Amino acid sequence: MEIAVVVLVVAVVFIARSFKIVPQQHAWVVERLGKYDRTLTPGLKFIVPFIERVAYRHSLKEVPLDVPSQVCITRDNTQLQVDGILYFQVTDPMRASYGSSDYIVAITQLAQTTLRSVVGKMELDKTFEERDLINASVVSALDEAALNWGVKVLRYEIKDLTPPAEILRSMQAQITAEREKRALIAASEGRRQEQINIATGEREAFIARSEGEKQAEINKAQGEAAAITAVAEATAAAIRQIAAAIREPGGEQAVQLKVAERAVDAYGALAKANNTMIVPGNMSEVSALIGTAMTLLKQARNTP
Repeated sequence: MEIAVVVLVVAVVFIARSFKIVPQQHAWVVERLGKYDRTLTPGLKFIVPFIERVAYRHSLKEVPLDVPSQVCITRDNTQLQVDGILYFQVTDPMRASYGSSDYIVAITQLAQTTLRSVVGKMELDKTFEERDLINASVVSALDEAALNWGVKVLRYEIKDLTPPAEILRSMQAQITAEREKRALIAASEGRRQEQINIATGEREAFIARSEGEKQAEINKAQGEAAAITAVAEATAAAIRQIAAAIREPGGEQAVQLKVAERAVDAYGALAKANNTMIVPGNMSEVSALIGTAMTLLKQARNTP
């Protein structure tokens, strides 16, 4: 009975050590008599007890690794406290088992030295502007070295860049001065634009006034020209009417009477101006004046 129990216990132990269940996204490295034999993939697997053993268990998931904070010296000799986080994944379980005694420590140390080298090539201001470049440089250097460790470095992200307190105060003062400068520039631009708007308004108003004055002068000139034309046309019409009236019976006698009246009026006005009564010495002069006027009138009427 005791022997049967012992055999049963040995069988159970043998079965328990023979069958292994590998979880999903995991890989187990099996050694046979201390030498690498094979890699177990997810599922139920069989190994030979006491001869084979599971030496290493690796997770194939993406692993975040916190890179400890460190002090880096920039190109302009400024200390900068930098910390970040690294994401990697085991791609070759065999190399991850035998390529390095501890690939996590190796990746961490290499990430720190690479980060110091990259930051040391940049000035302080550039480190804040070129985070993507720093991340890409670290990933490129790590990924090349990690191939021998069976690890794929996916990405590196800087969590924080902290300069010394004195630098922070200087940067804050610089930012404040820059903001004040922008405010002054904005105010001066506003005043300049205001002056431009005022000058533009005055120029447009002057142009509008000059255009109005010009149009007024044009209208006035057109009005005067129209008035002169109207007077000329009226005078011409009056002359035509007078000429037509002269051709009527008794027209010449009426003209002689009118000319005589005008002559008498002229003598009267001359006498009043000189306070002296002027009487023609020869009354035939009046008749001669009237005859001359009538002769001119007939010539004008006969002229085609």
